[in-house]
Formats: sequence, C-alpha cells, structure tokens
Amino acid sequence: MEENKLKIKTLTCHDIYNFGASLQAYALITHLKKLGHDVEIIDYKPDFLTFDLWAIGDKWKKNPFVKFAYFAYVVPKRLLMHGRRKKFDSFTKKQLILTNKKYINFDELKENPPQADIFFAGSDQIWNPLLPNGKDPSFFLDFTKKSAIRASYAASFSVTEIPDNLVDQMLAMLNRLDFISVREESGNQLLQQHGVQGEVVVDPVFLLPAADWAKLTVKKPKDDYIFVYDQENNKILKETALHLAKKYNLKIYAIEALYPLRYADKRINDAGPKEFLTLIQNCTVCLTNSFHCISFSLIFNKNFLFFKRTHMKVNSRMDDLLAYLDLQSHAVSAFKEHVDIINIDYEKVDKKIDVKRKSSFQFIDRVLEHAQKNV
Repeated sequence: MEENKLKIKTLTCHDIYNFGASLQAYALITHLKKLGHDVEIIDYKPDFLTFDLWAIGDKWKKNPFVKFAYFAYVVPKRLLMHGRRKKFDSFTKKQLILTNKKYINFDELKENPPQADIFFAGSDQIWNPLLPNGKDPSFFLDFTKKSAIRASYAASFSVTEIPDNLVDQMLAMLNRLDFISVREESGNQLLQQHGVQGEVVVDPVFLLPAADWAKLTVKKPKDDYIFVYDQENNKILKETALHLAKKYNLKIYAIEALYPLRYADKRINDAGPKEFLTLIQNCTVCLTNSFHCISFSLIFNKNFLFFKRTHMKVNSRMDDLLAYLDLQSHAVSAFKEHVDIINIDYEKVDKKIDVKRKSSFQFIDRVLEHAQKNV
C-alpha cells in the first residue's frame, strides 16, 4: 500500500465551535486515513470565521446600534460558554489532524501553499454565497499548484440561487476544479444551470458507520428525554417539545448556545462534539433545525422532527435529504395538538442511505485513482 500512499489535504470550516463543522471535518479525514493515505486538514482560519456579524445578516450588520446590541449580548454569552469551547478545542487537538502552519487569509495560502497530491474542499457550507466563505477563493482551492488534483467533496451552497453579482466569480473558480461533488441535489441543479458538471454525494458524517461514531460518545444520561437542538429559538419547536414532553412523560434536554431555552428541564451550555453525539444517540426523539443533528439522528436510527429555519433560509440541504429518504412527514411547519413521535422504518431508510454512501465511496476512489496515475 505504501507505494500507493497519497498526500492529501482537506480544507473546510473545521474550527468554528460548531458541531457539524467539527464532525464532518473529522469524518472525511478518518475515511481517507482508513484507505491508507497521509491526510491533514489545512489549518485555515480567516478573520470572518473567528468573530463576524454574518449571523445577523447583511441588512443589519452595517447598523451601528444593531452591532452594539449584538456584541453586548454575544460577548458575555460566549464567555459563559467557556466550557463548551474548551471541549471543542480538546476535540480539535486530539481528533483533527491539522497542518503545522496556520493560515489566516488567501494571500498566505497563495504565497506559501501546503503541498499535497490531492486537495479536497469541503464539506459543509463552504460555498454559501450568503456567507463570507462562499466568496473566498481559498474554499475553491485557488491557491494550489496546477500539478495537484483539486476536488470538492460534498460542498454545499445551502441556497438554490447564486446572486447575480457573484455568478461570474464563482463559475470561474468552479471551472478550475478537477472533480466536483456537492451535498444536495439542489446544489447539483444549480451547477447544471450554469453548465458545470458535478455529482451528489453524502455528507462526510455518513462515510463512517454508527459504530465508529459510538466510540466517541461519553456517559449516557439517566433520564428518558427529548433532545432539542434549536439554532434560532423557534417558537413552533418549543411548543412541540413541551407538548411531547407532557404526552410521553419525557424530560427536555437542550444544548443552549445564543438563545436561552428556559423551557428545557436540562440546559447544557458546555457540550462539545462528543456530548452532542451522546445526546442524539440516547434520546427518545430529536427536535431540531440543524442538518447535522438530523444526519446523526439518521446514523443512530433515532426518531426526529425537523423545523425549517426562518432567519437564514438555508433549508435546501434538509429538504433534499428528507425528500430522498421519503421522510417529508417529519418536517413540522406549524404546531398542531395532535403532533406525535413518528416511528421511522429504518430498514428502508438505511438501504437508501447505503446506496448514496456507496456512490460517494466511488467518487472518492475515482479522485484517488486519478491522482495515483499522475504521481
């Protein structure tokens, strides 16, 4: 195997104190390592991934009063979540294999690029044009030498249209990639609209079996509980959680970040990636508006309900996943008194996921085989 060993670098949003970002970064390098290759994540952390106002949207972040209110709320909140950040830092240090050099902007990458036979950009929302990373040429691997293979793995636009003022720039960068794969069918349709060839693959977290993820979990909670992971303080999600908790005599466990989820019986503000996995693996039902929370519910064969995002409407990835799995009935758009925990036929669901997983393995294998011919 040694003569076929490739040097591979991945580039993604790996260190932003976000569960999905950390876990998808871990999954891709772990799968590539299992194939026998030398793999590292490029330690790229530009300013906009450390502390930016993208969360409140372009419309508001130029307003000085809104900016002041945002910082006045967020800064103390983040200080209170020191325990959470510490666990993320530990996960990054122990589980993610990073390059020795840290880069903070595209110019640094361009001037002193990391060396590899293959570069993989992705996964997650690296091409979301509503976010700064969707405009950053780094996430299109524009810094690499022409001799290297440039590929995307499960990159996500998270929107169904590219803003007119960004189309030319994004197309130029996309067309310089050797292999393109995206995470959602809507993303592939977007590529096709602009004459770019790509294919749909699964998010990296699906590349690893549930048993691999279970190895990362920690002590199981004692209660029977509903797990709430709500990224925007959704009123319908809250009403549904309270209704189901009363109906089934369940506790409500919630990971608390920016929003105070006071209705929960247990509010957890120091969860790291391992605790996130544990809370999903052991819950009775998961209520969320997070793509990766849904993904791990599927991996661990848990019941879940999905609540569409309303602040930043980045629902295409969740909609596509549920449509492919025929699980649209698990999307809740309004609170109803008769809402229930709907059991999922995981025998059917697992078979459909496995089809996509195998084609995703094949995509990665094609990229690796192409690189091996050119080494």
